[in-house]
Amino acid sequence: MAKLFRTIKCPSEDLSLTNCVLVNDGDFNGVKHIQVTPSGHSHFVFTVLAHPTVPPGKLAFNAAQRKWAGIVLNSDVKVQQFQFNAKTQCIGSVVLEIEPLQKKSSTPPQSLDSDKLATEFLMTFGGHSLSVEQPVVFGYDSKLYSLLVKEVEVLDFTYAKGQQVSGKPKLANIGLLTPNSGVIFEKAENSNLNLTGKAKGKSSYQSIINPDWDFNKMGIGGLDKEFTAIFRRAFASRVFPPEIVEQLGMKHVRGILLFGPPGTGKTLMARQIGKMLNAREPKIVNGPQILDKYVGESEANIRKLFAEAEEEEKRCGVNSGLHIIIFDEIDAICKSRGSVAGNTAVHDTVVNQLLAKLDGVEQLNNILVIGMTNRKDMIDEALLRPGRLEVQMEIGLPDEFGRLQILTIHTETMKKHEKLDADVDLSELATLTKNFSGAEIEGLVRAAQSTAMNRLIKASSTVEVDPDAMEKLRIRRTDFMHALQHDVKPAFGSSKEELETFLSNGIINWGEPVKHVLEDGELIVGQTRSSDRTPLVTMLLEGPPASGKTALAAKISKLSDFPFVKLCSPENMIGYHEAAKCQAIKKIFDDAYKSPLSCIVIDDIERLLDYVPIGPRFSNLVLQALLVLLKKAPPPGRKLLVIGTTSRKDVLNDFEMLNVFSTVVHVSNISSSEHLLTVLEHSEVFSKDEVDVIKKKTQGRRLFIGIKKLLVLIEMARQTDIGERASKFICILEDEGALEYA
Repeated sequence: MAKLFRTIKCPSEDLSLTNCVLVNDGDFNGVKHIQVTPSGHSHFVFTVLAHPTVPPGKLAFNAAQRKWAGIVLNSDVKVQQFQFNAKTQCIGSVVLEIEPLQKKSSTPPQSLDSDKLATEFLMTFGGHSLSVEQPVVFGYDSKLYSLLVKEVEVLDFTYAKGQQVSGKPKLANIGLLTPNSGVIFEKAENSNLNLTGKAKGKSSYQSIINPDWDFNKMGIGGLDKEFTAIFRRAFASRVFPPEIVEQLGMKHVRGILLFGPPGTGKTLMARQIGKMLNAREPKIVNGPQILDKYVGESEANIRKLFAEAEEEEKRCGVNSGLHIIIFDEIDAICKSRGSVAGNTAVHDTVVNQLLAKLDGVEQLNNILVIGMTNRKDMIDEALLRPGRLEVQMEIGLPDEFGRLQILTIHTETMKKHEKLDADVDLSELATLTKNFSGAEIEGLVRAAQSTAMNRLIKASSTVEVDPDAMEKLRIRRTDFMHALQHDVKPAFGSSKEELETFLSNGIINWGEPVKHVLEDGELIVGQTRSSDRTPLVTMLLEGPPASGKTALAAKISKLSDFPFVKLCSPENMIGYHEAAKCQAIKKIFDDAYKSPLSCIVIDDIERLLDYVPIGPRFSNLVLQALLVLLKKAPPPGRKLLVIGTTSRKDVLNDFEMLNVFSTVVHVSNISSSEHLLTVLEHSEVFSKDEVDVIKKKTQGRRLFIGIKKLLVLIEMARQTDIGERASKFICILEDEGALEYA
């Protein structure tokens, strides 16, 4: 319903710079915009500002507004409330013509940074109505400028689909300026201004986030899913205009925690998040830099990081730009309160200060804190609740597709300059680099490059480079293979070298007992790989000493071809006290949980438990740790196979450990002449006649010997003369007590 109001002059110059129509609060309580009809059918939309100096029934206009709308002082105008549609009338970009308000021909040319102008304009006039041909008086850097709205492009958010939120732009006569609007400046004709920066001339609209961001251009591979999840949780709300967010009663996410193994791209991702946002330059801080030796300085360092955002929030409110603070190694300053020894409790007060800034009494809505750590367990749990670092994203080891992306990124320059040989297959390298982190793949490429460059260096008394190196240099497949074999090993990869030592003599399939164990192993591996009901599968190989249990466990784990295969052996923990041994075992399991498919071989369990029959003595601390870990299911989406070996099944039964394993398989010693002869034929040490002699002397006699011991005795017999080998071998078997008369 339109009402008549009398027009008056703006009370002061400062109020005229607001470019708002001043009203009495009693006339327009809670109204933000009005439509004024001075005469005829012309309508003009203004943003209103209540001020106590304006009498009821009066509207105060500045000179620019009166000139634009043809308003005569002390005349009556028709006025009614105007409501913007937040879905279809928010400005995507606006083109402004700028010139000094006071034009002086003798004034030297003036240079203005259009980016800073755009930032200040958004903070000053965010939430204002802008119409084509509307004049605006703008105060910047203690000077006044005259702006003219040349073009308005609004976004139609009714076209938004799914997660890829984006507005469809279209030209309009009027729109609502939002903090995410693009502002483009053009200097007026005959103006002596020089505009620098990106916000000059016509360009396409850019929201606070570009949903079609190219991950490859960011230099990050294998993290597409993580980026999509972060976008959905942390940034989608910032794409929409503040009015829509207010209608939902929604608060923006203020904190993100990126955690995972070293080298997986946490720091790189945080930096790229800062670049992909239309925000202030990110502040990147290493956790230890916050700490200070003086009392209170550490807390002051936290406050300084947020000071600029606080000042802008008070000055501009919802129109404030986004301030990003990145904490690298955040676990250094945010340890669980009470966990750090000492009287000063500096860590506790630093955590308290950060909690207050993130979600204290005076909440900031214009900040985004990104923390990174590979020790999430050390961080105070109060920081991880919603409202603080509520988006917690695990940045894990890349899968095969992710590794291919990373390899493509790091070899792109070589391809461009034709330095990558045609025999290099990136898909093959992606398959071979199981459990490599992004940093390790980058190191692999560097190592291959070094190997290729080394071919063109002549190292004699002096180091000389081939003069044709520029043309000859090519990185070949052999360079990558050399780097894989000798230079770069994954920190979370398999213990191939250790397992290969147990398979140096291979697996001799001397009979049904060995075949039975391998078949059971194959069945267990298949169950781990394909079954969704049993993410944790455990298998115990038990049998007499030297029966080949460790070699069979190594063979099964190798045949599984799981990305993560780790050996937990007592020989790697010599000298460890009980607590250190528990931590070492737990770390192996924690590392295994980070891979989708993992296998752990726990060798010689009774030795790990420090068991001795005299006493008896054992480590109850290690026993309890193993019992817990062997029952603990891996995280969702992860599968774990544990293969244990023991020579004391009776002891594990007394420890109530036998029932923890889902399958117990017996590994037999060689106990028949036929099995013995199979091993002898495989060893190729004895001639056919000697094998016949051994067969005659072992038939009908009791035989009991482990394959490991047998191979050692065969090697001893190899050292004797050819004619005496058979008799010497029989004597050795009898001396060892492995061959007796029935």
